[in-house]
Amino acid sequence: MNASSPSPAQNQASTTTLYGGVTNRRVTVRDLAAAKQRGEKWSMLTAYDALTAGVFDEAGIPVLLVGDSAGNCHLGYETTVPVTMDQMVMLSAAVVRGTKRAMIVADLPFGSYQESPAQAMHNAARLMKEAGVGAVKLEGGERSARSIELLVEAGVPVMAHIGLTPQSVHALGGYPVQGRGDEAAHQLLRDAKAVQQSGAFAVVLEAVPAELAAQVTEQLAIPTVGIGGGPDTDAQVLVWTDMAGMTAGRVPKFVKQYADLRTVLGDAARAYAQDVRTGAFPAAEHSFH
Repeated sequence: MNASSPSPAQNQASTTTLYGGVTNRRVTVRDLAAAKQRGEKWSMLTAYDALTAGVFDEAGIPVLLVGDSAGNCHLGYETTVPVTMDQMVMLSAAVVRGTKRAMIVADLPFGSYQESPAQAMHNAARLMKEAGVGAVKLEGGERSARSIELLVEAGVPVMAHIGLTPQSVHALGGYPVQGRGDEAAHQLLRDAKAVQQSGAFAVVLEAVPAELAAQVTEQLAIPTVGIGGGPDTDAQVLVWTDMAGMTAGRVPKFVKQYADLRTVLGDAARAYAQDVRTGAFPAAEHSFH
């Protein structure tokens, strides 16, 4: 093999499809970069426990995000802001234990990285050492560039997150679409280029106009992951409880529900309760003699 020939590992990264293609190891940042070059779109879902993560892993989802969205859909908080590092470490470790193939990305929660790059490094190291994740995600574009650069230099793969950043809900006054208007669009482009320059391997674009997300995707060499960013990003991510119909009440416009698990689970619980009341459960086949 001459110096210019690709290694077997490089060949595998460039030719293996993400959905169900990698079976003997975890998906890596190199696989995602190769997918961008091929024009292959890929999916990401959130996960917060070993059981659900295992289902998604077996389904072939290549990237799972242990999001601080756990605050809303798992821990009962109104926003993501109260989520702590200890909670993120616990949830992330469970997802890692429940999976074999997917890349596991964990959010750095609010207050765990904004103080300084050193604080970001300390807490990213916790997620990698204590939970075993393969990458971390943090919010912010230009304002987070120094932290991203330090983490990447230290060997921590970083997924950036720009556009609507839920940890800034109080500063934003809610969850409005971002990047509308020339000035806001230019700032989002600057943010996207800043995180790429700092070494992020991918960037989430949340709640931005589809045309702007397409422009960012075209201008960046790293993959873009849309959530409310239209169809032209390199990948898509959804909160799994939204996607599977577990979330009560209204869901964001960008969500497509692929199941109605809330109804299924409720029906199962009511049937169980009815069997207990009538004595139909447990029956002889459920009892020891």
